[in-house]
Amino acid sequence: MPGQQPLRVADQSTGICSWNACSSNPSPAAACSLPEGPHLERAISAARFDLETGCESEFDAYFQRLLSIAEGDPKKENKAAFSDFLLWANDAGLLSKRQARERYNRYFGVKYVSLASDYSVCSQTCPRQSDVMREMNRELADKEQGLLRISSDRLNYTRASNLYQETELVLEATCEACGPVE
Repeated sequence: MPGQQPLRVADQSTGICSWNACSSNPSPAAACSLPEGPHLERAISAARFDLETGCESEFDAYFQRLLSIAEGDPKKENKAAFSDFLLWANDAGLLSKRQARERYNRYFGVKYVSLASDYSVCSQTCPRQSDVMREMNRELADKEQGLLRISSDRLNYTRASNLYQETELVLEATCEACGPVE
């Protein structure tokens, strides 16, 4: 008929559509499009919708995109927006309460989630001292993103940075005092 679009047909061997079929069925990948734009609240709303409607396995990618979007408009309120988003993710069953708390603290807290509170530092932490410090250094970079570039919270970032340096010194001295661990 005049004015009608021809239908597109998928070639079974290549998956490519021709103009005979495939007209209205979007591919599953198209449903999981990461949020765009400079507005964090809108991006969070779009992410929540997608994560509720089949994109659960992409949570980490959505979270990283939201962090990037928030960097475009750093302000203290962004901390609360991420806290609310992670609480929602827990309520929606995407993260456990512990995972949500650790994710928030990794980016917006002063203390380090990568430094386990082992009571036997000599036997548990010292043998992996370089790994612990490497992970804390990665977390410090995440805190720089969350506290400085997203929340404009220079005071707490400075506290986190100082805690990293203090931990490095104390851990080094403690492990030296422990002596070789067998």
